[in-house]
Amino acid sequence: MNQTLQSPRVAVLSASWHADIVSQASDTIKTELEQSGHQVECLSVPGAYEIPLHAQLLAKSGRYSAIIACGLVVDGGIYRHDFVAQAVIDGLMRVQLDTETPVFSVVLTPHHFHEHETHAQFFSSHFVQKGREAAEACQQTLASLRAITA
Repeated sequence: MNQTLQSPRVAVLSASWHADIVSQASDTIKTELEQSGHQVECLSVPGAYEIPLHAQLLAKSGRYSAIIACGLVVDGGIYRHDFVAQAVIDGLMRVQLDTETPVFSVVLTPHHFHEHETHAQFFSSHFVQKGREAAEACQQTLASLRAITA
């Protein structure tokens, strides 16, 4: 088990694509975790595909109790976005299992996303909710892991 579980330091990785929406999750996570005494470091990466490598390097550094990834993978009509989303989620799970550092995902792939005000508002609100859920899951997981290793 990663020894940093005794220090509540969390890294939040956010993809830059659709940053106006994705930042709703990362800002909410930061606020929620800092209110409960965690140190939070927010980092930006170019896109969702880059998140797993950054997560792995952060986990291997031993400086973080947990990592939370945020991104929005949408169908741009050019390539199969579902392949990108699956690669990201698989990569995050591999990081978590290989490093024993909890990794949480707010990398979402909507069935339909169109760049208009209605969807922007809907997904912005949705990312706030998912940010709250990720922060809560992070806190609960860190507490349960501390209990297991105590």
